Formats: sequence, structure tokens, C-alpha cells
Amino acid sequence: MIRPALSVVIPCYNEAACLDVLHSRVSAAARAAVGDDYEILFINDGSKDDSWPVMQRLAVTDPRLVVINLSRNHGHQLALTAGLDLCSGAQILIIDADLQDPPELLGDMRAAMTESQADVIYAVRRTREGETLFKKATAAAFYRLLDRVTDTAIPLDTGDFRLMSRRALDAFLAMPEQARFIRGMVAWVGFKQVPFPYDRA
Repeated sequence: MIRPALSVVIPCYNEAACLDVLHSRVSAAARAAVGDDYEILFINDGSKDDSWPVMQRLAVTDPRLVVINLSRNHGHQLALTAGLDLCSGAQILIIDADLQDPPELLGDMRAAMTESQADVIYAVRRTREGETLFKKATAAAFYRLLDRVTDTAIPLDTGDFRLMSRRALDAFLAMPEQARFIRGMVAWVGFKQVPFPYDRA
């Protein structure tokens, strides 16, 4: 099997309005990082808008775009797992469809992975535009609670935005858990994991 250098995995729910821009920005970031040696996976998680027809239209014109249509809404974590299970890249970027996490950071994340010899580069939010004090407080409380109920340290101010090596992904995919909390499971698999601070839109 010939693996592409990079897979970009993006779960989507009711994102029809932004899919054209998402596809354009992610494609440009991937090309800048690895040339044409990449694939992009859009996973339609039972959207109620026109996300699936838009995905199909984009896939007709882009052979590097793989589109997956789930039978119903399974939720973000299972939709993401479906994409991770089907991707084939040597490195895997996980990013949300809403573009709050800039795909243009891919090159810097790959450089950080090479420099640190890490298997996971996880993005850590420094700031988020428009975030209220209440939101910050509830997020902090969530992570404190999480820290008490698990013996695996889960970094603060992280989401699923991260770059993974193939061996880290394979270790994650070998886990049998049905209830998925991906950032916690990735932290649990081990390997060297390095933070990547960034400012979220």
C-alpha cells in the first residue's frame, strides 16, 4: 500500500455554508506542506442541511477529497473515528470544519513534529476571540473534574486539533472503547506528545 504523506480528517455537521472555503483553505495548506501527496476526508455526520450534496460536488472536481456519508448523526467523536479508521496517511491532521482552528498552521505543526521527534503535536489554545468569562470558567471546571476522574493527564485548553504519526493513530485505533473521548484516548496511548500554542479564531 502506498501511503500519502498526509491525511486531513474533518467531521462535518450542518457545515454546507463553509465547505467550499474549508476545502480551499485545507487544500492550500496541504499542498504547501506536502505538495500533491495528501488526502482530505470529509465525514458527513447526518447533516440536515446541504452538506452532503456540497461534499459530492467538491469530490467530483478533487480526486484527493474522500467524502463519507454516515447513515445518521452519530456525534462528533464517532464521526471523527470513522474518518480516522479510513484514512491512510503517514501523518494525520485532525481539524474541525468551522475553521476556528486555522489549517494554515499545518506547516508549523509538521515542523514541530520533525524538530521534537514527537508522535503527537496537540494544539493548545492561547486565546479565543469573543470567549466569555463564563465559558472560560466552565471549561476550567470541566478540565479540573476530568483530572480527578482519570489517571491520564489531559492537557488544558485543547480540543481535537492535532497532528499525529501513523503509529500513534494505529495505537489509538487498536483501542476497543465504544464511548469515545478522542483527546483523552490519544493522551492515554503514550508516545512523545508536544504542545503547540496557537490563537483560536
